[in-house]
Amino acid sequence: MKANVGDRLIVEGAHTGDKRRIGTITELRHPDGTPPYMVRWEDTGVEGLVYPGVDSHVEATAK
Repeated sequence: MKANVGDRLIVEGAHTGDKRRIGTITELRHPDGTPPYMVRWEDTGVEGLVYPGVDSHVEATAK
């Protein structure tokens, strides 16, 4: 998985009934764009360090 600042991180619900979470990547920890990422979650506005799992994918922003 690779990302750029401004891309969206989408995390699908791991269990039945879990909501999909969408966040904006605000900071990269590695210059090659690999995880972990600082992400600001759309639903809460909270920012945190995320190590994406297999239920996650990156949606690139239009350039």
